[in-house]
Amino acid sequence: MNVQSILSVKGTAVATIAHDASIADAVALMRDRGYGALVVSDDGSSIDGIVSERDIVRALDSHGAGTMGRAVSSCMSGNVLTCTVADTIDRLMSMMTERRIRHLPVRTDDGKIGGMISIGDVVKFRVQELERENSQLHDYIQGNVQ
Repeated sequence: MNVQSILSVKGTAVATIAHDASIADAVALMRDRGYGALVVSDDGSSIDGIVSERDIVRALDSHGAGTMGRAVSSCMSGNVLTCTVADTIDRLMSMMTERRIRHLPVRTDDGKIGGMISIGDVVKFRVQELERENSQLHDYIQGNVQ
C-alpha cells in the first residue's frame, strides 16, 4: 500500500496559508477545519513551508501573547520533509517516527502540493492492511481459500 492508496480515499485537498498571514489566522483555520498543520504557500500550489500546532505552541512559549499577531513565517518550518504518491506506508511510518513529525505534504512530480498525509491516515491504513492479512490467513487456515 502506498500514498496514492490513501489519497484515493482521503482526497487531495490541502489547506494552505500565506507566509505573511498572522498566526491568529492560522490558528483559526486549523480550528475551523480540524487540521493539525497547514502548508505555507503564497500561490496555493508550491510548498514554501509548513506550520503545525507544535510550531505555534513553541512560538507562544518564546514570544507570549504577542505571538498571535506575528506572521506565519516567523514560526513555520521552512525545510519541509515531503513524500510522493509512490512512497509506501512503511516508508512513511519510518520517516514520521524518525523525524517525530505528524504531517507530510505530498509533492507531485512537478514540485506542487499533491495532498497531505497525517500519522492518523498512516495508522488507519496500516491497521486496515493488517486486518485484511489476518482475515486472509484465517480463511487459509480454515480451508476457506478459493
